[in-house]
Amino acid sequence: MAWFMGIDIGSETSKGVITKDGKLLAYHLLPSGVNYRTAAQKLREELLAKVGLSPEDIAYTTVTGHGAGSIPFSSHQAADISCCAQGINSIFPSVRTVIDIQGMSSQVIRLNEEGRVTNFLVSEICAAGSGRFLKVIANVLRIDLKDIGPLSLKSKNPVTFTTGCAVFGESEAISRVAEGTSKEDILAGVHNALSNKICVLIDRVGLEKECAVSGGGALDVGLIKSIEEKLGIQLLIPPQPQIVTALGAAIRAEENFTNL
Repeated sequence: MAWFMGIDIGSETSKGVITKDGKLLAYHLLPSGVNYRTAAQKLREELLAKVGLSPEDIAYTTVTGHGAGSIPFSSHQAADISCCAQGINSIFPSVRTVIDIQGMSSQVIRLNEEGRVTNFLVSEICAAGSGRFLKVIANVLRIDLKDIGPLSLKSKNPVTFTTGCAVFGESEAISRVAEGTSKEDILAGVHNALSNKICVLIDRVGLEKECAVSGGGALDVGLIKSIEEKLGIQLLIPPQPQIVTALGAAIRAEENFTNL
């Protein structure tokens, strides 16, 4: 009997999962903070506590993500793109295109029938192409991040952001608030700006159905609606989109252990 762990240390959120025989047994999330090593150790402790296991019970651990190099207890380090692909393939085997919306970047990944990566593109290093843009605007509007999606769906006249930069976008949002523009219209405008950037990546990689979304951005119903309208398709959303890459890492851990 063997358990396997996948750890994804993202720039904003750290995610961990435990699997056995390729099946998800438990998962846990917590803020990454400024010390990835500390976040990883706390994540492992709290994840193990959920299933009553000790570190010695874990046969193999694969780590990935922005802070993967800071994790002291890993058995193996893997690229987040390949882990994301493997995680999605385990949930939706029919998916050929993945939109992964992370805290500091977005990426579009093409998969083959075996779930292997055949092509990918990552957004430029700018918060305007990632979930961070939503967090910035939520702060400007003084609303909870989880309320962004539902509020944006009530928009009657979405604003058009004239900049592709998060810094200037923040200033533009502040100006819109001063002008009396509704929060709903500002949020809908932000979703349109972000979905436009994502769709540029999709156009360059090439869209092949079916298409799924992973990462924290998949929890934003307003953003998903905006992307769907631009692509003219219905997107598949995993039950826990934030842990897809960590799940892929755990599956990779089991494969690596089996091949030892």
